Amino acid sequence: MNSYLPRTDDMFFVLSRVLGAPAQLQALPAFEEIDADLMQQVLGEAGKFVGDVIAPLNRDGDEVGAQWKDGAVTMPPGFRDAYQAFWQAGWPALSAAAEDGGQGLPTVLEAMLYEMLSAANHGWTMAPGLLHGAYECIRHHGSPALKAAYLEKLATGEWLATMCLTEAHAGSDLGMVRTRATPRPDGSYALSGTKIFISGGEHDLSDNIVHLVLARLPDAPAGPKGLSLFVLPKFQADGSRSAVFCERIEEKMGLHGSPTCVLRFDGAVASIVGEPGKGLNAMFVMMNAARLHVALQGIGLLDAAWQKADAYARERRQMRAPGRARGTSDADLIAEHPAIRRILDSQRAWVDAGRVLAYRTAIELDQIRHGDAQAQRSGQRWCALVTPIMKAVFTHQAFHGGSDCLQVFGGHGYVREWGIEQIIRDARVAMIYEGTNEIQAIDLLVRKLLPDGGQDMALLLDSLQADVSDETRGRITTLRALTARIVAAAPRDAALPYRVADDYLRACALVLIDWAWQRIEAGLDGAAADREARWQAPARALRQWLLPEFAMRAGIIEQQCQAVTG
Repeated sequence: MNSYLPRTDDMFFVLSRVLGAPAQLQALPAFEEIDADLMQQVLGEAGKFVGDVIAPLNRDGDEVGAQWKDGAVTMPPGFRDAYQAFWQAGWPALSAAAEDGGQGLPTVLEAMLYEMLSAANHGWTMAPGLLHGAYECIRHHGSPALKAAYLEKLATGEWLATMCLTEAHAGSDLGMVRTRATPRPDGSYALSGTKIFISGGEHDLSDNIVHLVLARLPDAPAGPKGLSLFVLPKFQADGSRSAVFCERIEEKMGLHGSPTCVLRFDGAVASIVGEPGKGLNAMFVMMNAARLHVALQGIGLLDAAWQKADAYARERRQMRAPGRARGTSDADLIAEHPAIRRILDSQRAWVDAGRVLAYRTAIELDQIRHGDAQAQRSGQRWCALVTPIMKAVFTHQAFHGGSDCLQVFGGHGYVREWGIEQIIRDARVAMIYEGTNEIQAIDLLVRKLLPDGGQDMALLLDSLQADVSDETRGRITTLRALTARIVAAAPRDAALPYRVADDYLRACALVLIDWAWQRIEAGLDGAAADREARWQAPARALRQWLLPEFAMRAGIIEQQCQAVTG
């Protein structure tokens, strides 16, 4: 019960029957040789690796943790060997371009891999979690020399990477960053400053670590427009060590297997990535990739919590379930009790819908890269609007829904023996990093919806409206009206969008999971009876326990708008 087991059959059902991904992707020239059988084979092998190699290390990662001494970090037992096996088997290279040492496979396979990894061992998975974002950042913004130095190492995962943004006084407001970059005569730069909360800033998993660092040139203006992006390795090409020092690692609530470092740059020699003053543009390539990965962390962790709770409920015997006759076989299993069924089926509904949305987003990323102009526009709209929703709502559910799963265990869930309390502690940070969930809501409503008057959201809702039930169509219509109300009221009260941003994001999320379940039910058409039975209970839970929240969120937004417009 302490180890997570990937359920790749459910995952592939969503990929193939629900989303029709193999046919969609094979229609793109880049993937014309990649069929359903190959995708299922890759997914199956990934599940075996995660279940056999990564999941068993989870408990030691928590209880032993990363250890800091004299500026060096030693990872928990087995972590280095597992990582070396991971990159040498080619797993980090799944979706990287073949010319860079990658395998050129669809992004959705990488997404599914990282969902499983996060569920199995969140602490270990933090190490390679930024690899693909760093690779894409250098690929899009790096000079030919930087590409030659770093692309293959990052694509294959031979070297790991960090994202160095946060400073003690500058968290979400990156415009306050003070780390300085001083030009050197040879065209390089000397970085000086201190960064905090750097995941994997120092470790012994890989032979080198590539740091991507936001810093300010001497003549740069104040604020975010004055930031530039720089890259430097832990070890330079000549073998010398860069002037980057790990001053300590944080003592944290969870994720003990991932070293969260304070890094000091003492004139560390670095190269600029992209243009001066355009650092945030380059860094957001990493940030956007990271936000999808964090959404997948939420889905994976909730699935891991559900697996533990479901297994426990099928073994634990207590009082007879209401409505079950005395003496009925298994009537005293807590899995038969309505209160427990509500918890388990509700969390299953979230996980299943989350997979539909996350896998669809990964497919859209490949449409953006390889599709025609129309597919690119549609994909960009989907990813811009849906990514912040997923990041916020599924990390929220991993913690709160995971806590509900702990409740299934009663007092046993509160002790370490059963492993579920670790999931809750590990999951909590995902609501904070890569932009807090409140920032995701503000990004959705204030930065993306208000500037175009809700036009992109209207087009997204148009795309959801085909082939759904009248009840689902009614929620979409209500969301359109709420969007119009906010757009009309915002000019009269600049604070209104910030007050209702969380409620608006939740309302959008509920419409999306409603749509996702419509797709699941359509995918079940013609499925075997046992396959169909697997999805019936979470489908009922969606309607009974999840979707009623939509009316509450709509009421809050309407009330706030009414107070402004009268």
